[in-house]
Amino acid sequence: MRSTGITVHDHRDYRDYIGSFVTEDEALAAARERGQELGCTPIGRGSGAALQFLAGTLAARGVVELGTGAGASGLCLLRGMASSGVLTSIDIEPEHQRAARQAFADAGFPPSRYRLIMGQALDVLPRLTDGAYDLVFVDAAGPEYPRYLEAGVRLLRPGGVIAFHNALGHHRGDDPGPRDPSAAALRAVSTMIRDDDTLLPLLLPLDNGLLLALRSPGMET
Repeated sequence: MRSTGITVHDHRDYRDYIGSFVTEDEALAAARERGQELGCTPIGRGSGAALQFLAGTLAARGVVELGTGAGASGLCLLRGMASSGVLTSIDIEPEHQRAARQAFADAGFPPSRYRLIMGQALDVLPRLTDGAYDLVFVDAAGPEYPRYLEAGVRLLRPGGVIAFHNALGHHRGDDPGPRDPSAAALRAVSTMIRDDDTLLPLLLPLDNGLLLALRSPGMET
């Protein structure tokens, strides 16, 4: 067998290599640091790069993010979106959104490129337009993931994608067990996506897992 030139001994080597494969600038590094300080763990480098790539592939003009954090994932999404695209990001913590607004400004994005909505995602999502978005990214309360799937797919245009962060969280060695509500919700949403004939699933082993579902282009709006 031909050597790839990369020696990998276990999954940690893969993660380290993936994390170092894409470089990040000062604005994104600062957003990560603020996220750690605020206690909202930022998305990993590999998953962030995947979000930027996905937004670019979709030429996304409308993206919804559940869980603003300190803006690290939002920066990745904005950098992949079309130049006229608008990111709608929802979070219950005003301090998080202040940090994200600073991150977007530091990276040179004008306020016209994003709208930050403070509130519970399940209260806000029904106010958004059905079938009007290219991408929905979920990095919010784990126990609500199945409800986010239902609401998020409704927002997608045919050919749009919904992505769930931390999709492999319930497979970690420190998993508290089946009674944990977040772990149960992660298992449930994975099964829901696999069993839905209108969705095309993909699970990427990036960081703690990125679960994707493409809304079938044949679906009517």
